[in-house]
Order: sequence, then structure tokens, then C-alpha cells
Amino acid sequence: MDLFLPNFSFAFQPIVNVLAGQVEAFEVLVRGSNGESASQVFQKVHEANRYCFDETLRVNAIRNAVDLGVNCYLNLNFLPRSIEVSKTAVSSLIEVAKESGFPVNKIFLEVTESEVINDFLWFAKAINYYRNFGVNFAIDDFGAGFSGLNLLAEFQPDSIKIDMSLVRNIDSHGPRQAIVRGIIRTCQDLGIDIIAEGVETDREYQWFCEEGIELFQGYFFAKPGFEHLPVAFFPNYEP
Repeated sequence: MDLFLPNFSFAFQPIVNVLAGQVEAFEVLVRGSNGESASQVFQKVHEANRYCFDETLRVNAIRNAVDLGVNCYLNLNFLPRSIEVSKTAVSSLIEVAKESGFPVNKIFLEVTESEVINDFLWFAKAINYYRNFGVNFAIDDFGAGFSGLNLLAEFQPDSIKIDMSLVRNIDSHGPRQAIVRGIIRTCQDLGIDIIAEGVETDREYQWFCEEGIELFQGYFFAKPGFEHLPVAFFPNYEP
């Protein structure tokens, strides 16, 4: 078996709370040692090592965040099947967080919609087990894949991130507006926080503000900072 794991580093992108005027969290994005994208890095990983590498990334992301002085929430990407394949997929993260002095209750694991979950009920039970240790969970790219609604029905995450495909030009796109308003209402009923992800323009930002959204992520606020914490831009909201 090929045990080669590629060199990697991290970029950090802020999630901002525009009402409070502060950075709510940093999402940790894997990068190659020369700034290559996450997809380019994962292309170098043998399929048999995919979940081992996924776990290695999270453990190292915690250490890197502590070194950079992150004191807010930390969002880490999480392949859903890793919790099936490896018994230490989450426990290793909790252990390293405690060793590093990073509060476990400030960790968000972002479950991607891009990977098929074979057993939603089992997955929900596993997620709820780790919630007892303080770990928070989010559904990433909500609306981009096929499993989002099933995930939402079987376990209620602490937050969801509306996929940028729905965010893009939403200020002038009626169907997207209708879909996103439905998502917002559903999440409000379930007590789930909403993050508008991939916001790039003032018009997109203003539209979400008018719908009551307070949490944002995207180039409009800050691009990912390679191996550093970027300064976030906080625009004014003018109703």
C-alpha cells in the first residue's frame, strides 16, 4: 500500500458577525506547501489513505491555529465517512485540542455534502456522541449536493453554510431567493444558525442582511490568508 502523504499547509478565512462587528470564526482550508488548492492536494493522496490524511489535517490544523493565536471558533472540514472508517477520526482531534489548550467547544466540524453517507441514523448517533464532548457540527455547502435535506432531517447541526451557488447574484435571481428564504425559515424553526458563504458583492451582502442573516464568509470580507490570519472587512448595512 502506498503510504505517501503530500506536503500541506493551511489558509485561514474569517467568518464574520456583521451585527457584532467581529470575527466569529476562522475556517481552516488545506493548501499545498506552495499554495496549491485543496483539490490539488487531495489528488496526490492514494484512495486508501484518504481518511487517514483527512484526520491528519484536522489534528495539524488545531496546532497551527493555536500557534497563530486563534481565540474564536475554528471550523474544520470533515469527510462524513471518516467517522465510519476510523474510530479516532474525532477523538484524536479532541485529544490534541485538550493538549494544545484549545477549547473543544470552540471547534466546528463542517460536514461536506459531496460524500455519500450510507447510514444516516448511525451517522447522527455518532455525531451526537461527540457533541457530548463539546464539538459543534455544521453542514457545509448546503444546497450543493444531494444529502443536505436528509442530514437536516436526521440530525440538526449547530449551523449550516448556504452554498455559494445559491448565493451568487441572489439579489437579482428570483428562484434562488425563493429557495434560500425557504432554507432560512426551516433553520429558524429548527434553531440552526445560518452562514452565507461565498459572498462577493455588496448587493449579495445587502440581500442577506435584509433577510436577517448576520454571519458571512467570502471574498467580500476577506480572502483566505495563507499561513496567517487575514484582517476582515466590515461593511455598513444600509436598509
